[in-house]
Amino acid sequence: MGKLTYPSEPDWAVPWADLDPFPWMQDLKGCPQNPDRHAEGDVWIHVHMVCEAMAALPAWRALPEHDRQTMFQAALLHDVAKPACTRREADGRWSSRGHSWRGAIRARHILWRLGVPFHDREAVCAIVRHHLVPFFLTDSENPERMAIEVSQTARCDWLAIMAESDARGRICPDPDQLLSQVRHFREKAEELGCLDRPYQFPSDHQRYLFFREPHRHNGATTPPEDFRTRVVVMSGLPGAGKDYWAEQHLPDWPVISLDVIRQEMGIPPQDAQGDVVNRAREIARDFLRAGRDFVWNAQNLSRQVRSDCLRLFHDYHAHVRLVYVEAPPDRLFQQNRSRRRKVPEKVIERMLDRWEVPDRTEAHVVEYVV
Repeated sequence: MGKLTYPSEPDWAVPWADLDPFPWMQDLKGCPQNPDRHAEGDVWIHVHMVCEAMAALPAWRALPEHDRQTMFQAALLHDVAKPACTRREADGRWSSRGHSWRGAIRARHILWRLGVPFHDREAVCAIVRHHLVPFFLTDSENPERMAIEVSQTARCDWLAIMAESDARGRICPDPDQLLSQVRHFREKAEELGCLDRPYQFPSDHQRYLFFREPHRHNGATTPPEDFRTRVVVMSGLPGAGKDYWAEQHLPDWPVISLDVIRQEMGIPPQDAQGDVVNRAREIARDFLRAGRDFVWNAQNLSRQVRSDCLRLFHDYHAHVRLVYVEAPPDRLFQQNRSRRRKVPEKVIERMLDRWEVPDRTEAHVVEYVV
């Protein structure tokens, strides 16, 4: 699939001859944008301008080489989902709603296939996911809460560099206003102490409650940690090694395995899974009522799917530990083929379209086994 290359000293030239042949770069050609916000042309032209703008920024050049590479990957991929999300609205304008969220998922798939290390890849995906936040933070209903949430996964100083590059890499009527919004975003993150690190909560439990309860203030009194039970929620693609991790680390804990329930009920992985999930929830409620610790073992690839089961555990005052397991592509598909309950590879490929890695906003503890 090729290898990403980057601008470097002394001329900081962007190596377009190496980058343009990637299919996801070619897909950007001809993807329209509203001329009032992007008079420069299509998304391909815009991404070129953004990358050139980033390579010229003193703040980007001052970063360590490794960080510059991570940031440049984000610039290349920040609009990678626009071709899939762009449509003409009833008023004749082009829109690309959802492209930052879809873009993070697409970027994850691309960089996973390219062999980019996990933590570097997730830093890129976080920037892609939140690259528009600096432009609308000050006008949001709760700027403080939004900055705190974003900081849990993305470095806000890097987001500011990304947004400044995005503003400079376009032709629009109000570039100074965009740059002013970026400065305000940076100032808010610095004020909260989360410019170059996640906002620090007094405890894991307070962090957990802050993100479980949308109207909770970050300074609110935290209830005592009166957990009735502990739940370990597994997450990862089929074949990543979730079963093995649970067997090795929690051999005495009962496991609610959606794969096992699916097999017992005779429901193929590609069919609707509502009955499987309902059965698993019945078993989980029995454990929760009895105050019995257990493992919930399923793919849990999307944030929405995880949220549905985490809400159940929260209602029973459980301590929730999310364990995400990942393997490189070749190893993952090989391990899946050797499983007793293998999942069709076409099903796995479809799963990649909703692949969201868990983060600190979802549970008391989030662990990554890569």
